Amino acid sequence: MTNNLATQLREGTSKSHSMAENVSFVKSFLGGVIDKDSYRKLVSNLYFVYSAMEEEMEKNKNHLLIKPIYFTELNRRRSLELDLEHYYGSNWKSLIRISEATKDYVERIKFISNEKPELLIAHAYTRYLGDLSGGQILKKIAQRAMNLSDGKGLAFYEFDQVQDEQEFKQNYKKALDSLSLDANLADSIVAEANVSFTMNMKMFQELETSFSRIIIKLISNWFASFFPSVVKNA
Repeated sequence: MTNNLATQLREGTSKSHSMAENVSFVKSFLGGVIDKDSYRKLVSNLYFVYSAMEEEMEKNKNHLLIKPIYFTELNRRRSLELDLEHYYGSNWKSLIRISEATKDYVERIKFISNEKPELLIAHAYTRYLGDLSGGQILKKIAQRAMNLSDGKGLAFYEFDQVQDEQEFKQNYKKALDSLSLDANLADSIVAEANVSFTMNMKMFQELETSFSRIIIKLISNWFASFFPSVVKNA
């Protein structure tokens, strides 16, 4: 049986995709305004998400519906470890903390892995296809915004085992379309992809709060440096 799952996923998540891009943290990122502290928190959050997703995909790699879309060349955990070492140092494991939204995201991945593993397709699609689609653009933005002239701290965006990203994306979509699904299961996968987008948005919104605090602090420091007497008497 063939289906058009790739198209259903693209069309069925278009609204969620748009909403995710309009979260303030994402808009700031795309506009080239990136705070390094918030960014390294994003990297640590992604590390927890990808570690969970890749662990559960590994557990279910022989599942009838997971096997066709199980591509280890897409795995991001190792690349995120390299980036974490860059941003936090060699003892990064003792420094990073999982955020509340990320914890919910990880728990969701583990829950569906145990209860209905075929829904992992939705999470793999949401993250990996997004990484392949916009990865190089985001890499250039991050490199320029954080002055990463040596290229370190950007391993997440580098798919060393993928020769041609566009061709790989097409093959991934063909694999999605080759899955033997009925209409109800296809709808469930699309619904879960929207859940994945929502959980990503919540992660970004946490970072947005952190980013806002930093901006307020910078403005306060600037104001204090130019108007010390006003601050002193306030």
